[in-house]
Amino acid sequence: MTRPGATRRLSVVAPCVAALILCAHAVAHEASVPSRLDFVPPEPGTYTLQKIMRAPEGTVLDTSGNRRKLSAFTTGKVTVLSFIYTTCTDASGCPLALAILHDLRQRLEKTAAFHGKVRLVSLSFDPEQDTPEVMRLYGGNAAANEGALPWYFLTTPSPKELAPLLDGFGQDVSITAGPAPGKSPRVYAHVLKVFLIDRKSAVREIYTTSFLLPQMMINDIKTLLLEDRVRVE
Repeated sequence: MTRPGATRRLSVVAPCVAALILCAHAVAHEASVPSRLDFVPPEPGTYTLQKIMRAPEGTVLDTSGNRRKLSAFTTGKVTVLSFIYTTCTDASGCPLALAILHDLRQRLEKTAAFHGKVRLVSLSFDPEQDTPEVMRLYGGNAAANEGALPWYFLTTPSPKELAPLLDGFGQDVSITAGPAPGKSPRVYAHVLKVFLIDRKSAVREIYTTSFLLPQMMINDIKTLLLEDRVRVE
């Protein structure tokens, strides 16, 4: 049974969350997605991506609130995973990752060889704010359409269950401002990282802001698929 007080709080919080998500998406549209590379990257398959570490295991929640193992989203396909939080409005942080992953997905969709072989994952490191419903709103149409190139928007049941995932990926996060009545929500200090994970759940590349380039990421995805003798043209 839902307590009346909880219902009232949800009715007040939901519009605020929706407004913050709209703000984050607006910032994402303004984020600069590199249109071209200033250098010529090596051809896919002509280099090797080393196995950096194994993606950690843990419990996550999908947008329907179902408890799932993270390994369900890091095995069987090449995975591009990023940590985000929905109230981030730093144009060089989560909104940039959102914009670049949107661009990456659109490019991948144009090549049938990627269909069914690649997935995107956005995982929140603010489970207290980013409930499954909030993540569904944040993902918008991308979260509703799994299609040939699915994009999953995940959170965790609690900070306790999030902690081993952050540690396992080496994703440092610290709270720099707490919530207060009439003030902005909590703000997190973190280094933007996007992880490229192979079909066996091994992290093969970690992109930071300077190297978060869609074409480079596509070449790396092709390289991993070529390891499995998948034609990518």
